[in-house]
Amino acid sequence: MLLTTLLALPTALALDVNDEGGLLVLYDETGTREVNEVTPDGTWRALTDLGETCRNARFVLGSRQVVVQHDSGGDERGQLSLVDLDDRTLTPLVHDPAFKHNLVQATGGRVLFTTNRRNGVDFDLVSHDLATGEESVLYDGGGWAMAVDASPDGKWVVLSLASAPANSMQLLLVDTTTRAVTALTAPDAHNDQKVVSWLPSSSGFVVASDADRDRMAIRQYDVSDGTWSDLMVDDEHDLAGWVCPDGEHLLVATIDDGLVPLALHKLEDGALVAPLDLPPLGCGAQAVMLPDPVWSPDGTYALITYHSPIEPPTVYRYTLATREIVPMRPPATPEVPAEVAHPESHRVPSFDGEQVPVFVYRPTGPDLGSTVIHVHGGPEGAAMRGWVPVVSGLAAAGHTVVVPNVRGSAAYGKRWYSLDDRELRLDSVKDLAAIHAWLPSIGCDPTRAALWGGSYGGYMVLAGLAFQPSLWAAGVDIVGIASLVTFLENTSDYRRATREREYGYLATDREFLQSASPLSRVDDLRAPLLVIHGANDPRVPLSEAEQITDALTARGVPCQLLVYPDEGHGLAKLTDKLDAYPQALAFLAEHLS
Repeated sequence: MLLTTLLALPTALALDVNDEGGLLVLYDETGTREVNEVTPDGTWRALTDLGETCRNARFVLGSRQVVVQHDSGGDERGQLSLVDLDDRTLTPLVHDPAFKHNLVQATGGRVLFTTNRRNGVDFDLVSHDLATGEESVLYDGGGWAMAVDASPDGKWVVLSLASAPANSMQLLLVDTTTRAVTALTAPDAHNDQKVVSWLPSSSGFVVASDADRDRMAIRQYDVSDGTWSDLMVDDEHDLAGWVCPDGEHLLVATIDDGLVPLALHKLEDGALVAPLDLPPLGCGAQAVMLPDPVWSPDGTYALITYHSPIEPPTVYRYTLATREIVPMRPPATPEVPAEVAHPESHRVPSFDGEQVPVFVYRPTGPDLGSTVIHVHGGPEGAAMRGWVPVVSGLAAAGHTVVVPNVRGSAAYGKRWYSLDDRELRLDSVKDLAAIHAWLPSIGCDPTRAALWGGSYGGYMVLAGLAFQPSLWAAGVDIVGIASLVTFLENTSDYRRATREREYGYLATDREFLQSASPLSRVDDLRAPLLVIHGANDPRVPLSEAEQITDALTARGVPCQLLVYPDEGHGLAKLTDKLDAYPQALAFLAEHLS
């Protein structure tokens, strides 16, 4: 089966680079993501062998140590450990399994991290002195610090806090010496802001922001006078940028209908220097769950995690002086099978005249005439034209795969990602019905169409089956939400406030939340359903899967639940993927024949 071959292909994600030219990457050849070092001579070696998911790592500059963030069973409660580069011994640094610890930076003899250990909800910024073990709190003003970016001189830190409106971030500037906090943006502004990149002088930073506009522009903030200015604006595309340590160049990503090309620009005025010669039709940055480009400390090269529908995430090295780009792969990296193909881009008219962006993957095996609608998570995520083995596996099995960016998706502007907020929730489900009606125009049989999705995509699967029962022949729900009410009641405390701003508030919107929940329409749901869930999911509790499958089983609807005791929000381990996804393909083959 092509799917098992694709799932087993290893991926590499670039994390950090030190002064000597050593690299840190996440590499999953063993079946889980472990931290690997790539030495300056190109030798790869594993630094961890935890058998659990590693999520981040940083060199401790000026030492022979690496800080690693890892969790257990997919619970996302990150713990921090030190790895000795000489003998690869692992020593606990910051461990408390009841709480999250997110690695920020390791430099100047200290490790910066955020943690919710004070009350389980709010994230504080903490500095851990590696010499003494003493800790000091740099910020404890409340909120979920979803990104933290420290200035090169260590004096400043920018916190990106989840703010009041859905899909919005507030920027705070923290003086690490005095601990004074300055609000750079308003807490109630409807602005998304991401990818903070400091100037090497620490005098300011650039950030991708859609403040006062529909698309993400690259804006610059000057610390000395507290002023903002626009550096690069594109009214048709979202932009993001990473400052080169030479202080002269800016690496810029342009998000264009699921593609993310990169180009080198002048930092002073944003003028184009040259596009990067990455393989065509893929993503060089800003893809969901993949790291941003990383510049070497001296700015001579950048590490880019690149992927496409025909290439797994791979680390490329871009040399500034020569513009040369070379892949950095370990020896004996297997080839990608030739059956994998790129998608077509289409627009689907929806019920209100909006145009829904979709990608269509044609069958690479014998065409069965059936269709699988593959819905991304989020809801403010985005389907990109990148490496998705499940989509390629479905196409190889003979299905046409339609991958939509329904309203509420990112990467198509603020207006588009706001069209599903709170009381507009079910308008995104109506987009699924529009796609179903559009299927004959691409030669697909609408009577043999199924829904597949994970996380919020799982909610969309259940909502489609419950609110449009006559349209769908089957569904595959992976860590999805059955009831918006019980989800918000039972999700992790630190996530509840952030999720309520998107879906609605339990205290004031319970009636609407109930009405928009698939579980409230379970009597109408009649399509066969396969549910996949991790037992340790901190985002969407296992109880969401159990209550929908229990309700369908009691009503005699064909239903199966696969629970993986060593997984969290989705499947991270190769052994579990190789068990679950072939079963899902067999399930669809049975019900779409």
